[in-house]
Amino acid sequence: MKELVARKEIEVRFSEVDSMGIVWHGAYLKYLEDGREAFGKLFHLGYMEMYAHGYYVPLVELDLQYKRPLNYPQTIFVDTRYIPCDAAKIKFEYFIYDINNMIVSKANSTQVFLDKEYNLILNSPDFYLKWKEKYL
Repeated sequence: MKELVARKEIEVRFSEVDSMGIVWHGAYLKYLEDGREAFGKLFHLGYMEMYAHGYYVPLVELDLQYKRPLNYPQTIFVDTRYIPCDAAKIKFEYFIYDINNMIVSKANSTQVFLDKEYNLILNSPDFYLKWKEKYL
């Protein structure tokens, strides 16, 4: 099985820094979102593509660990790795690195499929199964 990873470079913005001069913890959620969007663009599994197939894909679980602080101005890299699973879920593992390749943060997320009426889909949609066949 192939490992699918997308890397996103991000410049820390001043608006993300708290009164202590450290990137506010909530900004990391945006970095993870940026990572998921980069993954979607690279591997054709973006939010709008899933929506076009008739599904919402909300985040239902997130585990985020902070290892080192970030400051402004700083360049970071978000690596987003797809975690294969048999369930009708999309799972990712993330690593955020600083410019020196030191791990700043790591995280895991899980998303599920909902139809347009917000019903949970228990079996993987056909388009997702075809995507797995193509990329894994």
